Amino acid sequence: MKGGMLSVMQIHTVRRNDSLWNLAQQYGVPLQHIIEVNSIADSDSLVVGQALIIPSPTGNRTHRVASGESLWAIARQYGLSLTELAAANQITNPALIQPGQVLIIPSPTLTAIEVNGYMERMGDEAAAEIKQLGDELTYVTIFSYHIKEDGTLVEPDDAKLIEAALASGVAPMMAITNIANEGFSSELIHEVLNNQLSYTHLITTVSNTMQERGFKALNIDFEYIPPEDRELYNSFLRDITQHLHQFGWLVSTAVAPKTSAEQKGKLYEAHDYRAHGEIVDFVIIMTYEWGWTGGPPRAVAPLNEVTKVINYALSEMPANKIMMGVPLYGYHWTLPFVEGESRAAALSTEAAVRLAREQKAAIEYDNTAQSPHFSFYDSERKEHVVWFEDARSLQAKFNLVKQYGLRGISYWKLGIQADMNWYLLSENFTVKKLT
Repeated sequence: MKGGMLSVMQIHTVRRNDSLWNLAQQYGVPLQHIIEVNSIADSDSLVVGQALIIPSPTGNRTHRVASGESLWAIARQYGLSLTELAAANQITNPALIQPGQVLIIPSPTLTAIEVNGYMERMGDEAAAEIKQLGDELTYVTIFSYHIKEDGTLVEPDDAKLIEAALASGVAPMMAITNIANEGFSSELIHEVLNNQLSYTHLITTVSNTMQERGFKALNIDFEYIPPEDRELYNSFLRDITQHLHQFGWLVSTAVAPKTSAEQKGKLYEAHDYRAHGEIVDFVIIMTYEWGWTGGPPRAVAPLNEVTKVINYALSEMPANKIMMGVPLYGYHWTLPFVEGESRAAALSTEAAVRLAREQKAAIEYDNTAQSPHFSFYDSERKEHVVWFEDARSLQAKFNLVKQYGLRGISYWKLGIQADMNWYLLSENFTVKKLT
């Protein structure tokens, strides 16, 4: 069964007995183009349920008008406006098209968005990846600078990453976090927000570091803030944003995926969507990790849940301040799941498809979550479950960005093979640059 049609290409879901050669003939696309776009190795067989991107045929596309078709319906089918399709065919009266008439289908104007990618790794390989993805990124967020109780920072060795970003036209964004030892620390951020000397010193330290290292933007990712510190955190955002704006730098926050202002839990309560929307330049909403390494099998970013979060966010802040989080990974669980003991392993789209091929498992697609998954049993009769992202699930997320006119997309995280994603991104959007 074919997937939904895109502007200049299609997504095909592999059926039993499909072959690359047959698909090339069916779609009128050179075989090598399909292989390259989907990063298919010579020895790879297709997996039932696998999503393949079918690039557009070379040259102009055409459409032969069927009986009863309207120009409006044809335009919608190809992601075009009525005006775009009419102009390409010099049609002055859209009502006067005839069955059998051949229309030229132009490529539509792509939506312009901002794209951020978090980078945890340091060194030459990470710098090379930033250069490789330069055209697809507005920002690269270096993760992370850890705050200390006295308002100073634990600094990563990120000089090569910043240099690569600036050389590639990508704005380096500094991420500050309240990570200490094993994870985000409520005690640490409470101490800094409630100690005036630490509070003030942190703002100065961040400003000086951004100046020295060449950052263009700041991302504040403080998590598990005690609920009673909510207003102090809002005040901190006002103060640091006002200070950094003097230098022309942008300020953003990373927030937990909330669906209401009253949502309980330390992860959520101190993240005030309305205040963030008023204070900072943009907000990165972490719309992923429903399925996570310590939880039971589930889609990482189920579209139905993501949509609830975005709808709530839109009630509290303008669309042009919302960057929607998108994961570039999935998880592989070994059952039975034991709360507090089981740990799922992260894997890329390519690794997930490879595993399905090795295990001869058919890939299924959950239409509610808009996410692919599969399961299999190992030699010890233990069940394994994998949820991941593919062209269909990514396209569904991209459509949400377009539908709501969001500022853009923020990927967690770079350093994971995601060739399909970057091709799909370029087919859907143009990427804005700061300069």
